[in-house]
Amino acid sequence: MPDPQAVNSMFARIALRYDLANRLLSGGTDLWWRWRLVRRVRRAAPRDVLDLATGSGDVAFALCRAMPGVEVSGMDFCQPMLDQAEAKKAAAGGNAAYPSLRFLQGDGLNLPLPDACVDAVTISFGLRNMADRHRALCEMRRVLRPGGRLYVLEFSQAWGWFRPLYLFYLRHILPPLAGLVTRDRAAYRYLNETIEEFPDHLALAAEIREAGFADVRATRMTGGIVALHQCTVTQ
Repeated sequence: MPDPQAVNSMFARIALRYDLANRLLSGGTDLWWRWRLVRRVRRAAPRDVLDLATGSGDVAFALCRAMPGVEVSGMDFCQPMLDQAEAKKAAAGGNAAYPSLRFLQGDGLNLPLPDACVDAVTISFGLRNMADRHRALCEMRRVLRPGGRLYVLEFSQAWGWFRPLYLFYLRHILPPLAGLVTRDRAAYRYLNETIEEFPDHLALAAEIREAGFADVRATRMTGGIVALHQCTVTQ
C-alpha cells in the first residue's frame, strides 16, 4: 500500500501543474469521466456531498455547478492541492460564485467528521492512493447517512486487445511526457505503478462490499481503464 507521507509529498510537488497534466495525459477524457460521475450523483438528489481526495477541486466545482444549493465539501490531506482549489474558487468569484462549497483538510483514514453526516461521498482517482483501502472505505461508510451513496471513480484494468497498448502507454509514454509537464517524472512513475497494481472492477466491487456497502454496481469506461462504482449504505 502507498506510504502516506510519500504520497503527500508527491502531490505537493506536482500541485501547480496537476490540472494541466491531467488534461494532457488523458487527452481531455478525464473531463468526460468526471461528468459521468457528477451526472450519476445528481440523479440521486443529495442534500450534501463530501468529495474526498478532492485535489484541486475539479469534481467539487462540477458538483456545485450541476446541483446549485447542494452543500459540497471538498476534502484532501495535501494542503498544496487544497491551495490550488482555493485559488480556482477565488478566481471564479469566491463565495459569491460558489456559496455552498468549502474546502477542508482531512485524512481519508480518519475523517474529521461525525457519523452519518452526509448523503453522498465521491472519490475520484484517490482510493488508489490510500494506505489502507478497507479502512478508508469504512470511514466513508461511517460518515454516510442510512440510504446514502458512495461513488468511486478510479482507474481499473483495460480489457482484451486494448490492455497491451494501454500498458505500453503507462510504462513508456506517460512518465516522460508527465515529466516534461510537471518536471517530476518520478511522481508519474509511481502513479503508473499504482494503476497497474490496482484491482479490476470486480475485485474492487468485492472490497467495497467487504466494507459494508450494498447494491454495488460498476460501470466500465474507455476500454475498461476507468470504472465508476456506485453503492449504498443500508443501515
